[in-house]
Amino acid sequence: MYYNTYSSGSLAPNLCDLSGSQDERDNRVELRILVGTMTGTAEAVAKDIEQVLSKAGHRTDIVLMDGRDASVFDRNDAQCDAYLICTSTYGSGDVPDNAQRVFASLEETRPDLSGIVYGVIALGDQTYGQTFCQGGLRFDKLLSELGGQRAGEVLLHDASAGTMAEDVASEWILPWVEQDLLPALAQRV
Repeated sequence: MYYNTYSSGSLAPNLCDLSGSQDERDNRVELRILVGTMTGTAEAVAKDIEQVLSKAGHRTDIVLMDGRDASVFDRNDAQCDAYLICTSTYGSGDVPDNAQRVFASLEETRPDLSGIVYGVIALGDQTYGQTFCQGGLRFDKLLSELGGQRAGEVLLHDASAGTMAEDVASEWILPWVEQDLLPALAQRV
């Protein structure tokens, strides 16, 4: 499922509006948010991030990983500057059920992801010790091994900390775009 938010906040098909001055377009990001979730928390985080980014003039697609494979990472997609993995952790540090096919496909096909810039929001609970946020951290490790370039650090959210993942991610996203993602995109080969 793809969502694309425009400044009106409405959900629309996966289209890009490239109007505006060159400077505005240079600082606007087309971000695909790939969601791995079991209970819907990661999807709620993605939707809140989408609203923040839309208000700042950026474009986003939310893509639930259900039924997808490694081809979701397309280096030739002109409508996507970068990817943001937003995933929970399930079981013994696993990626959620809806993300397992994407993860397994990446492991099996080992595509060249050089030129792909990505970020990760990893959701977890520190009461689970060694498996804390491992769903997101496993994606980070694999994407890096395949040549992807991570922008900034992984955002680790602890559900036991008493903060809402949606609030933490909404505060994090614009500084991440401005301080980490835009410079990484400028350096991309």
